[in-house]
Amino acid sequence: MFRTAVERLIQEAMREGKFEDLRGEGRPVDLRAYFETPAEVRVAYAVLQSAGLVPREVELLREIAETGLTPSPEFGDKNESDRRRRIQHLRLELDLLAERNKSAGCRE
Repeated sequence: MFRTAVERLIQEAMREGKFEDLRGEGRPVDLRAYFETPAEVRVAYAVLQSAGLVPREVELLREIAETGLTPSPEFGDKNESDRRRRIQHLRLELDLLAERNKSAGCRE
């Protein structure tokens, strides 16, 4: 019964075009990282995400991906330079967080 209800809602959403123009549409989903993550960590992240909270590292990874996916050739080299600088800044922040987390783990 539940499965039928969900399938009906999905079909209705498809008819309304709610799945069109989604990021990554037509490309396979890479779930390797998901399944390489321990189940208890996935559950914890799911709870945080449901509450509207995500670790800063996750926000940074999302922002890096979005920034990297949005080249704007119509604005010329300056915009490309700004975009690359932004990605470098985000990666540096991510690396610093990773190093801090690694150092905190060594003290325990």
